[in-house]
Amino acid sequence: MTDTPVDQMTFEQAMKELEAVVGQLERGDVALDQSIDLYTRGAQLKKRCEDELKRAEEKVAAITLDADGQPTGTTPVEGQ
Repeated sequence: MTDTPVDQMTFEQAMKELEAVVGQLERGDVALDQSIDLYTRGAQLKKRCEDELKRAEEKVAAITLDADGQPTGTTPVEGQ
């Protein structure tokens, strides 16, 4: 685990650490207390990834197309 706060991670950083956390939990070679800490960190990382994916989906959904299906610009997304 890194010391980087989850809310400051990029999607890629969070996903990489989440994969490492899942790997450790699946191996089952950590003590119960550490497993609980890993699970908590994993839940935070999962939420960060989901939030970043949602933000990206909203940006893609905001792209406007012309009659030929070509991008013409973007529509402002509420809250962005």
